[in-house]
Amino acid sequence: MLILFNGRIFTNQAGKPEVSALAIDHGQVIAAGDLAEAEAAGQGCTGLERFDLRGRTVWPGLTDSHIHLQYYSLSLAQVDCETSTRAECLRRLAERARSTAPGRWVRGYGFNQNNWPEGYGSRHDLDAAAPHNPVFLISKSVHAGWANSEALRLAGIDASTPDPENGRIVRDASGNPTGILLEAAMQLVEGIIPSPGVEELAAAIREAQRILWSLGITGVHDYDRALCFSALQWLDASGELRLRVLKSIPLEQLPQAVSLGLRSGFGSRFLRVGPVKLFADGALGPQTAAMLQPYEGEGSGTGLLFLDREQIFEHGQLAASGGINMAVHAIGDRANHEVLQGYAQLRNFERRHGLPHLRHRIEHVQCIHPDDLHRLAELDVIASVQPIHATSDMLMADRFWGARSAGAYAYRSLLQAGTHLTFGSDAPVESPNPWLGLHAAVTRRRPDGSPAPEGWYPAQRLRLEEAVQGYTTGPAYAAGLEARQGRLAPGFDADLIVLDQNPFDLPPQGLHTLRPAATMIAGEWVWQREETA
Repeated sequence: MLILFNGRIFTNQAGKPEVSALAIDHGQVIAAGDLAEAEAAGQGCTGLERFDLRGRTVWPGLTDSHIHLQYYSLSLAQVDCETSTRAECLRRLAERARSTAPGRWVRGYGFNQNNWPEGYGSRHDLDAAAPHNPVFLISKSVHAGWANSEALRLAGIDASTPDPENGRIVRDASGNPTGILLEAAMQLVEGIIPSPGVEELAAAIREAQRILWSLGITGVHDYDRALCFSALQWLDASGELRLRVLKSIPLEQLPQAVSLGLRSGFGSRFLRVGPVKLFADGALGPQTAAMLQPYEGEGSGTGLLFLDREQIFEHGQLAASGGINMAVHAIGDRANHEVLQGYAQLRNFERRHGLPHLRHRIEHVQCIHPDDLHRLAELDVIASVQPIHATSDMLMADRFWGARSAGAYAYRSLLQAGTHLTFGSDAPVESPNPWLGLHAAVTRRRPDGSPAPEGWYPAQRLRLEEAVQGYTTGPAYAAGLEARQGRLAPGFDADLIVLDQNPFDLPPQGLHTLRPAATMIAGEWVWQREETA
């Protein structure tokens, strides 16, 4: 048994928001109050330990409710392409290629053509930087790829290759592929790149979780595919998985999941089955998010709609009948409208057939028409959003959506309408650092202070206490675990972080600088800063 005392412990309990001591046993909080109450709970327990917090602050552990754990873990070893110029990206690629054996794939992640004055590059740029290797780079949005000539050759992509459904091969004036692949076209190359084995991916995740612990993350909702699920099971079985993971089901495997009887919530204390993941549209960066009206300066382009309301309802009937929650990616206002229409039909279906009222979600909810703002709350659909996207995307949003940006990333409006919010990062699209997310939610500013002291569309700012819920009680609710996670109270999991500073005492613009001194999961210290250990 462990007693933490002499601290400022924020419990997230309305009736008892702050205490000075916790008693923890068998991975759970058994008392939250003052030292005397904690000591009383520990009477008769053997092996009692005490940890003096020395006046420091304790918060419940933070959960990233939208992460791509496989992509993030593997990206840590890839070329970092998030640069301010295309030339710097190519320089980094050339440096990696020189140390890579000829014929071996060179992977990179993070380029954003909207931040480069020259825009997208071509396959010829990559050919010059890496003349002896196939190259494939993934954009920051994960909705565009950049391949060199050798990669295109190996994938069999040439002027005669048709665009796949829900994807586009960008071509030059002569009809030849430029090397830029959008949406489903990326799979033409990704599908031929040798995949890591389960143990290799497990090793990458094992290292990534240490980074997540150091940021104060004790749980994640993962949106990668079957290989990631296998690696997570391997880690869980070996006792090495020390994050609370809610694992999504790819849409194409929904029938098998239902036939096996898998339901959302099934699993172990560290790994549970989550929702089935669908994609209704693309992303803002490559202008593939589905919009009701054309993009600014983009002629008649309105993006790509992958699923309409009837298709969403069709998939939803199968999921709901099997007890599996839905999570639908929707960024553009048209995509969000179609998803909401599909969910309205699904809620009626659940009622008619006496099925459970499941916790369905929309992932991103980036641009939503004002007429639809209230509908998530009315349908009891969770808004799974990423506050860091608001400040990262603000220049692109102003450029491509214009005045519609006033209703984009509308966290205050959604909250006021009564919507359940849960926060994440979409890592590796953005950093998984939740302190950047909290800063963005509260200030609507980037860490450098831009765009202005009041922030970008400041009416959508949240108070810190509201933003904290997005990383604690919000994810717990979305996972159906609100009775055991997201708070520090008797019967709840002892997942917590220790902070040298109380975030509520800091000016909001300083939130992004915070890091925990220690992180505990299931009553055990999984990470401590060196001077804290």
